Amino acid sequence: MSTQWLETRERSNVVAIRVFLWIALGLGRPAGRILLHPICLYFLLFSMRARAASRKYLAKALGRRPSILDSYRHYLSFAAVALDRMFLLRDRTQHYDIRIQGDEVLLRELAGGQSVFLLGAHLGSFEVLRALGRDLKVRVSLAMFEQTSRNFNAVAKAINPELETAVIQLGAPESMIRLAERLERGDCVGMLGDRSLSEAGQVRVLFFGEDAAFPTAPFRIAAMLGRPVVLMVGLYRGGNRYDLFFEQLVESPHLERATRDKTVQEWAQRYAQRLEHYCRQAPYNWFNFYDFWARAKNP
Repeated sequence: MSTQWLETRERSNVVAIRVFLWIALGLGRPAGRILLHPICLYFLLFSMRARAASRKYLAKALGRRPSILDSYRHYLSFAAVALDRMFLLRDRTQHYDIRIQGDEVLLRELAGGQSVFLLGAHLGSFEVLRALGRDLKVRVSLAMFEQTSRNFNAVAKAINPELETAVIQLGAPESMIRLAERLERGDCVGMLGDRSLSEAGQVRVLFFGEDAAFPTAPFRIAAMLGRPVVLMVGLYRGGNRYDLFFEQLVESPHLERATRDKTVQEWAQRYAQRLEHYCRQAPYNWFNFYDFWARAKNP
């Protein structure tokens, strides 16, 4: 995947989100959801590269040739989750039906005084975690690389200015110190583990029967700081309902020099297998609209 292409797309997304934010928050969620249909139809017709990537993924997740309706449902799920993100990040969680499975995994670690890395994906919504944080008083800091954090902060300022302080930028000299400080004060640290802005620091593992690149940074950072890795997936089920899942992914991350690369690949493979499991449960929830399996630099 081309870094320049992804950065340009992300900047365009920020502008689009700001405009849509102004409309949606002004008119409310029901009116915002009505606007999703013409927006999705436009992108379905004119975003040829994203549509091709959607069809390739859907063929794997559905186990059949996807129809144009399948592609539309994929776009609409993405748009619905993006709309809900605006309300969830403003802490308007009371109108959502969020059902939780596996929260005992997270609570067990927290009860023992052990904050964790929450490893998510561009699958469903990571922001539904804010509802759990509100109810259980769990603080979550987000770890992002520079370009992603810049775009997130630009959107965060428009949605909820308090969110900017929750982001830790990776790649800076003080990044590991800040991560360690947040973990020591009891924050969970959230990362997305299915996309990287660079081909460096990736490992290829099987995903839907074909090898794909996944970043190794989440696992290496967790091992360096000695914190468990818990998988977190928030699947959108339509309407106002989300299912939030937690799973222990790596209980005691530790890397031996001689087997470091092999161990990281095993962890990444385990992560990819669980993502595939949840993608099959909710196939329209996968929001990486580029050729995830491509080996070339440009998707």
